Amino acid sequence: MRTLLTCVLAAFGGAVLLVPLCRLAAFRLGLVARPKEDRWHSKPTPMLGGIAIAVPTLVIGPFVIPHAEIWVPAVCCGLMFLVGLFDDVVPLKPSTKLVGEIALASVLLFFGYRLQWVDSLTLDALLTLVWLVGITNALNLLDNMDGLCGGVAAIAGAALLISLYPTVGVNATTIFLALVLGSTLGFLVFNLHPASIFMGDSGSLFLGLALGVTALQNPATGAGSSNILSVVAAPLLVLLIPIFDTTLVTLSRLFSGRRPSQGGRDHSSHRLVAIGLSERKAVLVLWVLAAMGGVVGSLLQRPREDYLIPAALFVLAMIVFAAYLARVRVYDDPAAVLKNGGITPFVVQFMYKRRVLEVALDVCLVSLAYYAAYRVRFEGPEFATFFPSFLASFPLVLGVQMVVFFIVGVYRGVWRYFGLMDGVVLAKGVLFGTVAHVFLILYLYRFENYSRGVFVIYASLLMLFLAGSRASFRLISEYVRRRREGQRLVIYGAGDAGSMAVRELLNDERVVYRMLGFIDDDPNKHRTRVQGYPVLGSYDSLVSLVRGGAVDSVVVSTRLVDAGRLRQLQELCTECRVNLSRLHFNFERVVQAS
Repeated sequence: MRTLLTCVLAAFGGAVLLVPLCRLAAFRLGLVARPKEDRWHSKPTPMLGGIAIAVPTLVIGPFVIPHAEIWVPAVCCGLMFLVGLFDDVVPLKPSTKLVGEIALASVLLFFGYRLQWVDSLTLDALLTLVWLVGITNALNLLDNMDGLCGGVAAIAGAALLISLYPTVGVNATTIFLALVLGSTLGFLVFNLHPASIFMGDSGSLFLGLALGVTALQNPATGAGSSNILSVVAAPLLVLLIPIFDTTLVTLSRLFSGRRPSQGGRDHSSHRLVAIGLSERKAVLVLWVLAAMGGVVGSLLQRPREDYLIPAALFVLAMIVFAAYLARVRVYDDPAAVLKNGGITPFVVQFMYKRRVLEVALDVCLVSLAYYAAYRVRFEGPEFATFFPSFLASFPLVLGVQMVVFFIVGVYRGVWRYFGLMDGVVLAKGVLFGTVAHVFLILYLYRFENYSRGVFVIYASLLMLFLAGSRASFRLISEYVRRRREGQRLVIYGAGDAGSMAVRELLNDERVVYRMLGFIDDDPNKHRTRVQGYPVLGSYDSLVSLVRGGAVDSVVVSTRLVDAGRLRQLQELCTECRVNLSRLHFNFERVVQAS
């Protein structure tokens, strides 16, 4: 461990010393990233930070690792660094970079670096090429906001190092990872917002291939390995954020008629900023998710299936998170894209309704709930005894439950407006489905080798999973709304009209509001919450807030305010330069019944 810590510190020091030199050289040579419409930064920034990441790793490595054990990945990563550096100096076509990535991935494959996910050597070779090229490009695409790529790479590198060390100790792979981690952290000191230097393609491509090849060194892999969680899921989860971002961006661009290689402000980080987070908070959210993926991936390295349930829940939560980010508007109006022939009406309809994805997610949730129910009910050897019963009944449970969901109307709701009555529909679907399972198994198997407790646990877990997934859209929206910057809003009137005003104003895309709370003259409502927002007091409290400069907009939603008070409020808001609006209800009769 002391050797690895020394490598981290040595690479960190080398990067810290090199970054100022790289920054000076970039300015001298004119290698500066200029602000563009499809780029995030707003000022010219030097681009040679990748040198400070690659050089300490490649220079220190041969001194601490036997030459024969390091030269293949080190040389390939060094050549990838040169490809990226050339692209920083003389921009290359995406196809040219792709050819270089495939060639270097083929060299690694030739020297025996494989995923070993499947028994077929041919298929495994193709999967390895896709993995190495995919991870390399994923890190390259992730370099779209200050500190994002470097931070995620450092977290993934630390997770890989922590998961490998207990099994392999100090060897060529862990030392190489320690050097990459140290140099990345040293660069990150200068790349945090506001960044004074960018890593450029030289840094992102180097990090992508370095992490991709070290993730292949999973000690659980190998021909005949039965631990599919360690072999496949662990590396995917450790590098989940680059994979997540690349998949989201690629599918979004394809569905909107854009080329996947086309740049733009449509990455997960940009979408988080679009819904109201600051740049620092958006990067922090992705860092936290990367760390969670690293923890779950490291747990899956252990030969226990107990970690399948939290891993599956984390992946499903990320899928719901992706669905939420996908609905954030980052392109032109879909109708305009459709007019230009960039997307078919079927895709527009599919993206709008998202019913197929809802059904697919529910299939996963039903499967997970039933499996988890058996895991909770039976422990140790007892689980193996009852596992055949699970396998025999699983198709029946899944099929019947999905049919019941369809019959009771689970797929008629809209997640964005999930409420109490939608929860009642879910409860009916779970209850009727569970009763149908019990009677069907009683009829087919006379309930031999089955436990009633399993179905009670199953119903409880499934209801929790379904309600959580549906309510997640509202929870995320509310969380973001409470923390985003915008006009500070107070609503005068904490009744039904005020609740409706909150929903309408906070969903208005033209003006960004930050809801502070309600004002109401009814003392019984004081110190209560409406729609999750506090009732701040009576009219006197509103006067204090306005005069104190704590409010930007006031909306009057109650009809009970008299003309004199309304006139006083208008004069007060005019004096303090606060926006004042009033919510009116006006029903227009279109047809008069005779």
